[in-house]
Amino acid sequence: MLFLIGALVFAFVAPSTGLAQDPTSVVGPTSPAPPQAVPIGPPEPEGSEQSPSWEMRPGRSYLIPAVEILAYGFLLNLYDRHYTEPKDEYRTTGNTIHTHLTDSKWVLDKDQFSINQFLHPYGGSVYFGLARSSRLNFWESWLYTGAGSFLWEIAGEKTLPSINDQITTTFGGTFLGEPLFRMANLLLESGDNGKPGFWRELAAAIISPPTGFNRLAFGNRFDEVYPSHNPATFLRLQVGGTLTSSSQNVSSSIKEQGATGALTFTYGLPGKPGYTYTRPFDYFDVQLTSTTANTIQSIETRGLLIGTSYASGDSTRGIWGLYGSYDYIAPQIFRVSTTALSLGTTWQTWLSQDVALQGTSLGGVGYGAAGSVQRADERDYHYGATPQALLALRLILGERAMLDVTGREYYVTGLLSADPQGRENILRADGSFTVRIFDHHGIAIRYAVSHREANYPQVDFRDQTVSSVSLMYVLLGNSGFGAVDWR
Repeated sequence: MLFLIGALVFAFVAPSTGLAQDPTSVVGPTSPAPPQAVPIGPPEPEGSEQSPSWEMRPGRSYLIPAVEILAYGFLLNLYDRHYTEPKDEYRTTGNTIHTHLTDSKWVLDKDQFSINQFLHPYGGSVYFGLARSSRLNFWESWLYTGAGSFLWEIAGEKTLPSINDQITTTFGGTFLGEPLFRMANLLLESGDNGKPGFWRELAAAIISPPTGFNRLAFGNRFDEVYPSHNPATFLRLQVGGTLTSSSQNVSSSIKEQGATGALTFTYGLPGKPGYTYTRPFDYFDVQLTSTTANTIQSIETRGLLIGTSYASGDSTRGIWGLYGSYDYIAPQIFRVSTTALSLGTTWQTWLSQDVALQGTSLGGVGYGAAGSVQRADERDYHYGATPQALLALRLILGERAMLDVTGREYYVTGLLSADPQGRENILRADGSFTVRIFDHHGIAIRYAVSHREANYPQVDFRDQTVSSVSLMYVLLGNSGFGAVDWR
């Protein structure tokens, strides 16, 4: 993940990178694309009234990603059976595969939280990326991701097939894989004269390894960049130090000081003239946080699956519809992760000539896991159907300052759980105030608080809270604070 952050920083904040936006925009509102912009992709054939979509052009393949997913699963199993303990768990045979297919009960497995909730979704993003970069569309790639997950559950391990792995790999892999695919292609699209150079190719391959592999292995067949349609974007990198300001009912082993880094990238902010939301994830938001105390503290992605845009007067533009999300949050004392579908909206309102309010409000349900990081006196984690909600607001004060506030809640129930009496309620809120010092550079102070309430018949009620304060250097992308100006 640190390599991913490094690739994004290099690729998107380099002086020559325009993020597919007006290159004259530095920190102010995003400007509409100039009318003389050169169309993306190859010219339409002479005499053709309309060029087919990217997914329908010659060269797309259903066979290549199927073979690649089979090969990836085979190589992963080969590695695990020699180097991953317990090795015997991965030494599948024809008999174990036949049993899994014909006489096996699907269960909720007991693998480590990070394996089930991070490595499985990331593996799913590899399946998805192999199909997507072979020119298949979003929904076809989702089916390939599900098939790849099913193949691993049947033939990759000797343990009983896992219901939770099938869900998190298929949906989490898709909701993580599409943003990685889009970011890699946006970087490739932003190259000089429409042709990406070596460093952009390398950075794109780090962001989305399946995309880089197919571009390298098959040359011209898959080298046409996926068209972004010139979205409004927002990029922010934060690096600094953090201090645990208060805690309640937590272990004395909590690291109270350390370094932290965070990356936020938003694609398809509403209000850009001429931009439409006809494809899944034409809007998405990705947030990554890493600390010295916990290398991967959080990964949060959400994107518009099906929806449309709307306007209210001259001051408000927005989108609404069905969103897909994948969240992984682990702030030292506990962790929660979900893949979910939610109804909601993302909007921007101009409050005055220079002040804008951006926001997202979502409510939905997913399948999630939550629990303590301690194994001594309580269960590791708990699966269940998970109602959840999100409210994120960003107040943009001209070109000088920005205030962000985000709140999330997850209620992991006993429905579809091995422990129907267990409950977990997790709340997480954070706020930051950023001041631009000059050009793309600024400083920010951030406050974050996480709260957990756990109820299990065999365990005393747990009520845990931890909060932290961070002081960080901020590097902004070419769109500055990300305000979109359609006026």
